[in-house]
Amino acid sequence: MRTVDAAGLAIGDDQPTRIMGVLNVSKESPYKPSVFDDPGAAAEYVDEALIGEGADIVDVGLESANKRLEVLSAEEELDRLDTAVDTIQSVSGDAVFSIETRYHEVAEAALDRGFDMVNDICGFADPEMPRVCEEYDVAVGKMASPPDLERPGAVEEVDDIYEALSMNGFTDKTIVDPAFGGWSESKTLENDRETFRRLREFRGYGRPILVSINRKNFLRDLAGRDTEAALPVSLAATAMAIERGAHVVRTHDVAETRDAALVGDAFTPDRLRDASAGVEELDARTPAEVQRHLNRLGAPADIDHAARAATRVFELSGLSERDRATLTAPPVGAGFAPGSETGTGVLYGTPAALRSVVREVDGSDRLRAALERIEDAL
Repeated sequence: MRTVDAAGLAIGDDQPTRIMGVLNVSKESPYKPSVFDDPGAAAEYVDEALIGEGADIVDVGLESANKRLEVLSAEEELDRLDTAVDTIQSVSGDAVFSIETRYHEVAEAALDRGFDMVNDICGFADPEMPRVCEEYDVAVGKMASPPDLERPGAVEEVDDIYEALSMNGFTDKTIVDPAFGGWSESKTLENDRETFRRLREFRGYGRPILVSINRKNFLRDLAGRDTEAALPVSLAATAMAIERGAHVVRTHDVAETRDAALVGDAFTPDRLRDASAGVEELDARTPAEVQRHLNRLGAPADIDHAARAATRVFELSGLSERDRATLTAPPVGAGFAPGSETGTGVLYGTPAALRSVVREVDGSDRLRAALERIEDAL
């Protein structure tokens, strides 16, 4: 899992969960406490209710993404950018400032004027967006969407959501967002719940994950709560999302979400990660989760019985060809899938089988170091 640097803020497995607070300069936005058209009042809100309550990132929206509203053009978004820029220039606190947009022109103008990060709600439907983010060397949140600038998040099934994230590729600093919420008329609450159940699969891209689940319908409906009374279900889901792999949580309720994130961080199991030994434990617990990582590494398409029974999964790098050949016939109960890149692969199996690998496999010093670290982690 790569760590993304967002203007000096590290986002990844080895970091605390980052809290993204929300500011809107669009009068159409439904959550009125976060909506401002006066830069002074907006800056005061950011300092007190967002940064002051623990937000690491402030995401500034120029328009509402409500599917029932007309989509603003890039020019109309640019007309609202002055308020956003004046706001961040008036803030006294320290945070990473993210511009929420679907247009590369708006992203470029915002980055030129002081923003640090982009939150693309159309997932690179504008094919120039990754170029701009790469040229400015900024982190970018990429929300799963169709290749259509007017339909953000309008993907229903988990497999389709996963595939949509690959549209127009990734930058080195991309953070993936599986797009929770009612972004289309055909998307159901059960679609969101299934995406949440399978959230760990999105770690298969090897990139940090952003979730926006604050007071969302798929949670409110479970408890029969309206938006005003939905904070408790949001906080419960926040801690669960972090345990399932989320690295950034976008929220209107910063202080409370920060507390839930502290709980989630505290009870997320530690996983082995040793770059010097070329080994990283992958958080993969189901065959589908294992398969996502194998796909990323270009490993064989069909996982075997050992992968289906695996309880621990490790990505290896820096292996010699002899090491890889040795690992292709591991003891019963373990498996190894060589990656398409030289020296890479995935070792998986039950703890007992992996201990047998440690005892029985002979290899280079690099491989022995990785296996010893795996044995320590079992």
